[in-house]
Amino acid sequence: MIRDIQEKILKLKKDNDICILAHSYQAKEIVEIADITGDSYKLSVEAAKVENKNILLCGVHFMAETAKMLSPDKRVFLANPEAGCPMAEQMEPELINAIKAQEPDRKVVCYINTTAALKTVCDVCVTSSSAVKIVKGMEDKKILFIPDCNLGSYVAEACPDKDIKLLQGGCPVHASVTKADLDAAKAAHPNALVLVHPECVPAVTKQADYAGSTSGIMEFAAKSDAKEFIIGTEISIAEHLQYKFPEKKFYILSKKIICPNMKLTTLVDVYNTCRGIGGDSSADAFEIIMSDELIAKAKVCIDEMIRLGG
Repeated sequence: MIRDIQEKILKLKKDNDICILAHSYQAKEIVEIADITGDSYKLSVEAAKVENKNILLCGVHFMAETAKMLSPDKRVFLANPEAGCPMAEQMEPELINAIKAQEPDRKVVCYINTTAALKTVCDVCVTSSSAVKIVKGMEDKKILFIPDCNLGSYVAEACPDKDIKLLQGGCPVHASVTKADLDAAKAAHPNALVLVHPECVPAVTKQADYAGSTSGIMEFAAKSDAKEFIIGTEISIAEHLQYKFPEKKFYILSKKIICPNMKLTTLVDVYNTCRGIGGDSSADAFEIIMSDELIAKAKVCIDEMIRLGG
């Protein structure tokens, strides 16, 4: 059944000039039919290069917004319209504007996990894989890093010459993991290296053998001579690594690291969206609609991310 649906999707995307972008947290059956798979940074860069007239994003809303900003002449669709991101929606532009009014010399660096509206009041956007490089490369010393204080703390430690101000925010899924969870995982798998995402709290990140982005974690596991790993990010990554490297062992750091929004998208959602894009009136396709003004304002910090992170 799964293979049948995948074959239908492959035909529909070919017939209707659709490029499917899938975040690495998506299920294996979705990753298999995607044209491009990766973390937020890779999807951001690749979205700008897409030649197809239709882009179908399998991930969450802010990612589809980013794809639309980078390909405004394309039609961009989100496979499941309910797939949002609690972190992206934590802060409003008014809050940031108030801080900027008090400290006009402090540049605003926003994590890509933010709404387009919030990006309009930010100077530079970053992803977990590019944050340290970009902040280090900025001439400015005074920075407001939003919204993830855990990733911000990780960046601040790597950039001791910067004055980095943080606000209370972040990924509730990654932040739910405690040092006790880490200690339990290490006790159960004493020979395993610990690879974590910097959205985890500092008490966890500082005890890891490697801390980095989703793509960084996967690359580290691929190149390492070690045979066992504890994966401290969305549990789908441990599954993907198990398929890719069956000779190695991958354990989840905590069963709490499940992103409910990423799990909303199903293969059938992708199939139905492809049908809708193709003109089937019995199927819905959720299109990302943004004004030219919003795209222009929000894209400024995205362009800076690509320029400084390239």
